[in-house]
Amino acid sequence: MQSTVIPSEEAPSERQQAVLDAVLSLLVEQGHALTMTAVARRASCSKETLYKWFGDRNGLLTATVRWQASKVRAGNYDAQHLDSSALRESLQGFAVNWLTVISSRTSVALNRVAVGGAGSGRDALGAIVLANGRFAIGERLKPVLEAGRSAGLLAFDDAEEAFRTFFGLVGRDVQIRLLLGDDIALDAAEIDADARRATNQFFALYGAGKSPAKAG
Repeated sequence: MQSTVIPSEEAPSERQQAVLDAVLSLLVEQGHALTMTAVARRASCSKETLYKWFGDRNGLLTATVRWQASKVRAGNYDAQHLDSSALRESLQGFAVNWLTVISSRTSVALNRVAVGGAGSGRDALGAIVLANGRFAIGERLKPVLEAGRSAGLLAFDDAEEAFRTFFGLVGRDVQIRLLLGDDIALDAAEIDADARRATNQFFALYGAGKSPAKAG
C-alpha cells in the first residue's frame, strides 16, 4: 500500500511534532495495539487530519521514526577547513546524540515493537525503522567520514564499513541489553565518556597514517 508521508527533507510542524510525540508515548503504553483513533484522541486532533498529514498507519509510523532519528546528528563542520579537532567533535557529538536517543524509554519501546513484529506480517514497522532509522542515520554520518578522508584525517576504502565500525564502537551491547530489559542507567556524564572513548578508538583504527587494510 502506498503511503503519503512527510518527506524526509521536510521538518514536521510544531503541531505535527506534538502528534509524533503522542505516537511515541502510546507505543510505550500500547505497543502493537497503537491505532489511529488512539493517536487522534491523545493528540487532540481528528483522524481525518492524521490521514491528511501521514496517509495511513504506516505513514504515521514512518514519520514518527524519522522524527526520532532526526535527533541524531553529527553536528556542524566546514568540509573545506576540516581539522582533527573539528572532526572529533562532530563524531563525538553524533555518538552522544545517538546514545541519548537509543537509551530513551520511547526509543526502547519503539524498537521492541519493531523487533517483535518483524517477519510477522502484522505491520511494516521493522522495515520502517531500518530504512528511516539505522540506514538514514548512516547516510547522514558517512559524508562526515568522507570529508575526514578527503582532508587526510581518516583512511578507509569503504564508507559503509567505516560507519558500521564506528556505530559498533559507540553502541557496543547497550541497545540489545536495553531491548532485553536490562536496567542500564546512562546519565549525561556516562554518555559523554562513552562517546569520547568510541571516537578515540575509531581514530586509533582509521586515523591518518593508518592504511585501510590495517583499519579493517
